[in-house]
Amino acid sequence: MKSKKGVAIGGGEEARSPFTVDSSRIWTKGVTKEVLPNGLTLLIQPDHSAPVVAVVTHVEAGFFDEPDRWTGISHVLEHMFFKGTPRRGVGAIARETKSAGGYLNASTTYDHTSYFTVLPASGLEAALDIQSDALRNSLIDQGELTRELQVIIQEAKRKLDSPSSVAYETLHEVMFDRHRIRRWRIGHEDQLARLTRHDLWAYYRSRYVPERTIVAIVGAVDAERALELARAAYGEWPPSAGAVDRSPEEPERREVRARTLRGDVSQAELVLGWRAVPPLHPDATALDLAAAVLGSGRGSWLYRSLREPGIVTWAAAHNYAPTELGVFSVSAELRPERLESALAGVAEAVSRLALVGPTADELDRARTLVRARWARRLESMEGRASALAAAEALADVGLLDREYALLAEIGPDQVREAGARYLAPDAVAGVAYLPSAEGRDLTADALARAFAVTQLRPATDIVAPRPRRRPAVPARSSREHGVRVTRLPGADLLVYRKSGVPLVNLGIYVPRTAFDPPAKAGLGSLLVRAAARGAGELDGAALAFAFERLGGTLATSSASDWLGFGASVLSENLAEAALLLDSVFSQPHLNDPDVAAERGLMMAEAEQVADDMFRYPFQLAFSAAFGERGYGLPVGGLPETLSAIAPADVRAWQATALVGVRPVVLAVGDVDPERASDELAGVFAARPAVAVAELSQAVEWIPRAGVESPVRVVSRDKAQAALAMAFPGPSRRDPDHAAAQVWGAVASGLGGRLFEALRDRRSLAYTVVATAWQKARGGALLTYIATSPEREEEAREEMLAELERFTREPVAGAELGQAVNYLAGQAEVSRQSGAAVAGEILEAWLAGGGLEELADPAARFRAVEAGDIQRVAALSLDPTRKAEGVVRGTGAARPPVAATAG
Repeated sequence: MKSKKGVAIGGGEEARSPFTVDSSRIWTKGVTKEVLPNGLTLLIQPDHSAPVVAVVTHVEAGFFDEPDRWTGISHVLEHMFFKGTPRRGVGAIARETKSAGGYLNASTTYDHTSYFTVLPASGLEAALDIQSDALRNSLIDQGELTRELQVIIQEAKRKLDSPSSVAYETLHEVMFDRHRIRRWRIGHEDQLARLTRHDLWAYYRSRYVPERTIVAIVGAVDAERALELARAAYGEWPPSAGAVDRSPEEPERREVRARTLRGDVSQAELVLGWRAVPPLHPDATALDLAAAVLGSGRGSWLYRSLREPGIVTWAAAHNYAPTELGVFSVSAELRPERLESALAGVAEAVSRLALVGPTADELDRARTLVRARWARRLESMEGRASALAAAEALADVGLLDREYALLAEIGPDQVREAGARYLAPDAVAGVAYLPSAEGRDLTADALARAFAVTQLRPATDIVAPRPRRRPAVPARSSREHGVRVTRLPGADLLVYRKSGVPLVNLGIYVPRTAFDPPAKAGLGSLLVRAAARGAGELDGAALAFAFERLGGTLATSSASDWLGFGASVLSENLAEAALLLDSVFSQPHLNDPDVAAERGLMMAEAEQVADDMFRYPFQLAFSAAFGERGYGLPVGGLPETLSAIAPADVRAWQATALVGVRPVVLAVGDVDPERASDELAGVFAARPAVAVAELSQAVEWIPRAGVESPVRVVSRDKAQAALAMAFPGPSRRDPDHAAAQVWGAVASGLGGRLFEALRDRRSLAYTVVATAWQKARGGALLTYIATSPEREEEAREEMLAELERFTREPVAGAELGQAVNYLAGQAEVSRQSGAAVAGEILEAWLAGGGLEELADPAARFRAVEAGDIQRVAALSLDPTRKAEGVVRGTGAARPPVAATAG
């Protein structure tokens, strides 16, 4: 279809939001589609639920389009997209987007590459000009390509240090013999180093053409004006026929395959997979629901059979279907000695799915979660624009509505039949990634035996009576900076209406008035996690089911400054969800077996942190900065501190850290604030009176001038060295906290000073971070870089040199303006998500300066001057007060394959 005028697809006039609580959710409502004469497709959807717009450029070129000689080239081209045009020099694309208050990024996957920018709606014209220029006129300069290839090689090494990434992509290699999905998609170092500017240019000119490009615009825009701007931006792009280089077809095969990898990891990764179907296949939706039955939420089969008893620390199921094929997978993280038990549990769950299938209640639980997940995914402008473009690329935008409607039509028998058809025991493939000297290899014979003979234990019926409703209580409330505030004797209620999708984010939280005892670090986290295993009249399975039939999953929150529980549920279920949260908060079972099981899982997770090349260096740095107490200890604890916690300790901590502290109950979503406040008052009005608690005592920073700064180093058999630096900085309540945040925006991100100096010019790393870490009782300026081990000292010296510049010279006016505009714009952008708004309100209430911060969040950034940043830098970025955490890799290239691969 080609037209010169936009064609309305979903019908309906522009409204506050294209969704309502009681509608059947027409996701394409208000969408206008236009195909330009050159073949480029435009999609426009007005949504005025937030003053934000997203522009997503979807190019139908991904890893499947790459011949073997060009493996990884799609991703390389994605990087070069930001490297300049005849109109814009290197870095200008990022700087201009930041100056407009927006962020931009990109991702490459098997079937497409996507570029997106999200910014205040007033910046649409600038966003289209920047995006279209980069899309049509990339220079692909040879010098820039040479430097950027070194950055991408660092990215590839970082991926090799991610056990889950290695295991999952190895699974594809085991499952497929010819199709391009079997390749290490980002490319290995030797493959990347061979790519030339000629290769990039040939791929760019043959794949980046109008007929393979979809531009989706979603946000607070006028459809006609947006179309007018988009036509001007893309209309003169000459048409061109795109090259097609399809992947070799995969022959039919039905056999069990397995592979074992060994490496420097503390926990095991297990991934199992079956060949499934492409996204447009009639069975695709049934397989999506099958994955949700198996692995979504605390009520899922895998959670109840594997995670709840402590066999695995995490388990999930996915049905992944990029264009021309599908992969159904089950993955888990576990201790290596529990591999056989985990295999048996997965085999039983998959066999039950194929032989018996889910009950109607089990399927309804999964269906509700999937539909709520759709709403969360499409709540943001970027998420909706991406989904519209992807649907259009596969078929048409109406695919979104058809898929959503089909979710309601699939029955238990269809899910069972899909499981039986595709998840056959003689067609499973598996990969286990194990520590070097622990655990038994996963062989094809062992995998076949696990699935060939599976004992189906009797199913346990879940009885989850609905809580007795309490009548709403008209409460005396006030409106403070857009939030309806109700101060009850024993709790504060905060309600904020956020339209957009029919969800409400509900939570109950208390400030951490006292840190965990140092010898029992992790006590607070263990408390809230164990509480989720049963409360009131409901055991763990019934409690999970009770939340999930409302459209959400019970989540625990254990942050540095607060503890609590939350759930995102369908809006009409607010009152029932509040009753359940009150039960978890006030009446948790906390019996010995549940506490012991959760403690065992947390100990395994604490050990696994050492495998995370981002989190672990920071954990080391915080320990050096604050010592073995307060902020210096991870909120999740350490293996040795968790082992010291007894169930009686948890029950005693519940009386003091939860029940003995005044909670705040927060509801943000598509609700009427007055009615919601009354419903919440009916649940919480009877709580005994508790005084307000303040988080006021500062936590001491240990490194001192004149004393050698502490550096904590751990050596690992990894491909990179990762360095985290921490300097004392303003706390969340310090008058300089905004200046510190502006410093972070100047230093970090695309177009940031450290990004350009260390990544763009020196190719030291893929990941370079600078940020202001701010809590109620302390703060820090943080930096991070991961590089090749042989360049560790160079990275450290260059990082310190760039930081020293901040102390001796003020930032330039252009840098300051760019950073301030970015932070001001992102203050608006972040509010398109109800969960983000809830987080902003919670932080302001418990750790910040109060709800007045919500009135004009950009004002505090606009008040920052260059001298403020230099003053904060001079006070904070003193190398003698630096704390450093280093995970020093050996440069290992790839994990070895066990000799038992089959």
